[in-house]
Amino acid sequence: MASELGEFLRTSRAALSPEDAGVEPGRGPGEAPRRVRGLRREEVARLAGVSVDYYTRLEQGRHSTPSETVVNALARALRLDDVTRAHLLDLAHPARRERGREAPPAQRVRPALRQMMASFTDHPALVLGRRTDVLASNTLATRLFTDWKALPPGTRNYTRWVLLDPAARERFVDWESVAADAVGTLRREAGRRPGDPSLNELVGELTIASPQFRAAWDGHRVHERTHGTKRMRHPEVGAITLRFETLVLPGDDDQTLFVYSTDPGSPSSDNLRLLGMLGTPATTTTPAASGPPTHPAAPASSASTTAPVTAAPSATTTSSNSSARRENTAPDR
Repeated sequence: MASELGEFLRTSRAALSPEDAGVEPGRGPGEAPRRVRGLRREEVARLAGVSVDYYTRLEQGRHSTPSETVVNALARALRLDDVTRAHLLDLAHPARRERGREAPPAQRVRPALRQMMASFTDHPALVLGRRTDVLASNTLATRLFTDWKALPPGTRNYTRWVLLDPAARERFVDWESVAADAVGTLRREAGRRPGDPSLNELVGELTIASPQFRAAWDGHRVHERTHGTKRMRHPEVGAITLRFETLVLPGDDDQTLFVYSTDPGSPSSDNLRLLGMLGTPATTTTPAASGPPTHPAAPASSASTTAPVTAAPSATTTSSNSSARRENTAPDR
């Protein structure tokens, strides 16, 4: 049975055309017609400088611990970028990553960071942790996405929300690419933490509940979000195009801060400002739950609430009743 490493090599080989790899696509003397999509095994082996038998054993899971030199050679042969190369190295050396590692403690967002996020009255901000769990959200991010603290503690997960909540499909103009990036981020996380039971449970749930997740997961694409653009379609204020930047937090490289902004003077900026004035006053961000989340199979609801929640990622969302048009004179927190 093929291993994760073998499956990744196979899909990467199939995705690379002979022309892009610098391989002459024509058939040489005595060669059989090309019957595979992408490169043949012998072509990857030749480009990487390893034997065909050795490479075949890697793909088939009969050898799963190549040296770092071989991994780098395979990455060059398959034209992998830095993120995908790092993922390949993770898959090739899972024992090295897991050796001596204790179960990670529950993630908590520092109070000073929550205060800083609350001061971003014009910028939605989220903190994502391991498995893309939502650890904290300021008021504007809650109104833009969903009320994370209104969700059951085990379901406050960004990828889960994107894939399973119908409201997310409506909210993202480019939902397909957003979903594919979310799955690619989770695939990258799975390579880094192959023994994480909560991650495996989440993957199992999404595999059962989402055909889009299954298709993207089987493609073995990995993604690392550093910056980009999101096009949103908010039900109360209309279209908003946002740019985002990410920051891996010092002291905890498993926490990433996402900060969103709009172009000054644009219609998106006006709509985001209007969104900040809607709804009822919100509580400040709160720390993450004290234990690792579980991931039940029921799709998350996007219902909003302003009731305070303890020991959970905090945020509030826009009320859809008649108070939605009342101006909030207190600063967003």
